[in-house]
Amino acid sequence: MGFQRNRFLIWLPQLNPQILILAMGRLLSQTGTGFTLFYAPIFFVNQVGLSSTAVGFSLGLGQISGILGRFLAGSWCDSPRWGRRFTLLISAVISAIASFVLGVANDFIMVVLGNLLLGLGIGLYWPATEAVVADLTTGKQRNEAYALTRLGDNIGLQLGMMFGGLIISTSGNYRALFIIDGISFIVFFGVIFAAIKETNTTFEKSLSHRKGWGENWWTALRDRTLLIYVIVNIMFTVYVSQINSTLPLYFSNFVQGGFSPGIISGLFIGYTAISVIFLLPLSRWLNRFSHAQALSFSALLWGVGFIVIAWTGRGENHALVLASLGLGILALAVVGYTPASSSLVADLAPDTLRGIYLAINAQCWAIGYLIGPPLGGWALDQSPEIVYNFWLGLALSILIALLILKNLDRRIKLQKQVNLKMN
Repeated sequence: MGFQRNRFLIWLPQLNPQILILAMGRLLSQTGTGFTLFYAPIFFVNQVGLSSTAVGFSLGLGQISGILGRFLAGSWCDSPRWGRRFTLLISAVISAIASFVLGVANDFIMVVLGNLLLGLGIGLYWPATEAVVADLTTGKQRNEAYALTRLGDNIGLQLGMMFGGLIISTSGNYRALFIIDGISFIVFFGVIFAAIKETNTTFEKSLSHRKGWGENWWTALRDRTLLIYVIVNIMFTVYVSQINSTLPLYFSNFVQGGFSPGIISGLFIGYTAISVIFLLPLSRWLNRFSHAQALSFSALLWGVGFIVIAWTGRGENHALVLASLGLGILALAVVGYTPASSSLVADLAPDTLRGIYLAINAQCWAIGYLIGPPLGGWALDQSPEIVYNFWLGLALSILIALLILKNLDRRIKLQKQVNLKMN
């Protein structure tokens, strides 16, 4: 038994215990999010009685407040007055309040308020949690640390979806899902409060925190290497958004015979399972490459995955096999992308501006999700031929991403050479 336990533990990266605690906290928090992620629109349309347009509008407002949250988080994380830990605690409080507001919402105004608060809480959360991981790791270890925390997210979402579906099927009580989500954020608050210390130790080493917020952001936005990365990162987040927003409807309306909701649910459970199984092994394998090269590998997978998805619509009797294969390839593309992107930005960032750099990285997700769903929705309103060509167009766009990443890799290597000569 002891041999088996050691054999299992050897697959886990040797990291600061705070990262392992943070990963467990994120698992609990994301379990609560999984309860509501797929069921909230159904509840507010079918039981509260709002229109699909109204619910979509409220979700869009949540993205806008999320942009504000990411801006605040970047500045607070790098501030000696606030720091990473405080930002995470505030994020958990706001997110818990948002969940309880949505749990009692009976009209459009309350749904908008809940989504605004939830967007703000999520916006505060991502730069802070990414900065904590970056503070506690270095070099190749950082990629595995990001993979481990993402593993906690993925397992939590999977558990939340499963248990949320079980509650709905047995009791039909949608409001209970929001209450459980709020409780999960309170538990996450307790984990951070009790077990996570402030990880930013650079306040005394630099005078940059005495500058205004605007000046610190302007310093980051003048980093041309970071801005080149931002372009390709927005492309990647647009790709990710297609999986969540466009693919379910595509599978329902544009494959031979149309997949039933049960089949679509099963496909996405398989997608999440592949993400969980391959996250650590693939991240460890990609450690032998630079971050930009790892992102290039991910881009190639995106291209192949989108080609298979386009083929799914024309696959007739093989549609289910092709859909499974396409989603599996896209799952590996996401697995290759997420840890490498965060690690790249953490490596680019000066220690004293790490929160702002990672906030800019998080803003790419907000921008990508503002572009991606409307773009996919427009495509699905066109003829089947245009819909199939939409996926092929996404596949071709990875050529642009590969060119940008090649340039990015060259710039980063030149910067490292200059820094070595200066030291």
